[in-house]
Amino acid sequence: MKSKLLKSVFFPILLFLVPFLLSSCSKSPNVINIGVVGPFTGEGATYGAAMKRGIELALDEVNSTGGILNKKVIATYEDDRLTQKDGINAINKLINANNVQAIIGSAASKVTLAIAPFAEKAHVVLISSISTADTIKYSGDYIFRDVPPNKQQGITAAKFVYDVLGKTNAAVFYKNDDYGISLSSAFISAFKALGGKILIVDSYAPDATDFRDQLIKIKSKNPDVIFFPGNYQESGIILRQGKELRIKSIFVGGDGSYSPELIKIAGIAADGSYYTLMSLPPDTAKSFLNFKAAYYKKYNETPDVYSVYSYDAAMVILKAIEKAGEYNGEKIKDELYKIDYHGVTGDIKFDSYGEVNKDYSVYLVKNGSFVLYK
Repeated sequence: MKSKLLKSVFFPILLFLVPFLLSSCSKSPNVINIGVVGPFTGEGATYGAAMKRGIELALDEVNSTGGILNKKVIATYEDDRLTQKDGINAINKLINANNVQAIIGSAASKVTLAIAPFAEKAHVVLISSISTADTIKYSGDYIFRDVPPNKQQGITAAKFVYDVLGKTNAAVFYKNDDYGISLSSAFISAFKALGGKILIVDSYAPDATDFRDQLIKIKSKNPDVIFFPGNYQESGIILRQGKELRIKSIFVGGDGSYSPELIKIAGIAADGSYYTLMSLPPDTAKSFLNFKAAYYKKYNETPDVYSVYSYDAAMVILKAIEKAGEYNGEKIKDELYKIDYHGVTGDIKFDSYGEVNKDYSVYLVKNGSFVLYK
């Protein structure tokens, strides 16, 4: 009877204390806790999975040599489910409950734009390894990214369509969010400047799942190319429905469509479509070879581009913490503006807006796989 009574009293107390104990561990003076906001479930979960794999590899590498400032580095992951509301809840938890001074995130530009003011107000560094919307540039002094913006991506896509594919007219069908708006605008401006003609511009709601009516309207214009920046879920459906409607135009998308899930959704309709994507170094680059070997050893698979850029985002933050001499958001921010780091993805130097100067490449879906177009 006494044993049962003790259990009945102790167990609820233990349940009450567990969150407090975990929070206390995350604030341990012997640990540096990096926050991560990303889509780990729901739409966009493949982005979050790639982010986590790259970040964890960076932490393994740093901790194997003694950590940073003689402290072990850990990461606390908060799921934004690719929504602004969940992103805001996630960053508030990381800042207020976990007391983090640096955060990696998010994947979707709309989420990064939503959480940036909270990081800025708290003087906490926020660096994105995926978000490309142009307006992120103006989010604040504490906001960085190690990927180039949509302006650069749109120019790359326009030049590819006009100069490489030799196509002089196009339709634009974009996702109506920060990502789709900025990327489609950059493409339209660059394509017109080259001498190309835009036959029709249309958009779709972020939660859309049926695009047939709009695709029929686009088909009636008979464009050489359909530029369709969006996420892989919508893009996969657009490709499949486009094939069902016997659209002969070439589909060209952006980095948001880059995911194995696109090919699962679209099936054979994905073959022959093209996508702009952040550039990776050549396979002959020593740092990239070393990274790929370490990644394969840990995960038994080849890394995708988002894992590589997330690894570099984690490493550049850790280098800044080391140079700052303490885990303090303001000092980390100051060091990031001065840093000149040679990462796996190339040299990382931030300008006064926290932006980097990097290139985009073009990938082709061929026989059910993404391959670098040469």
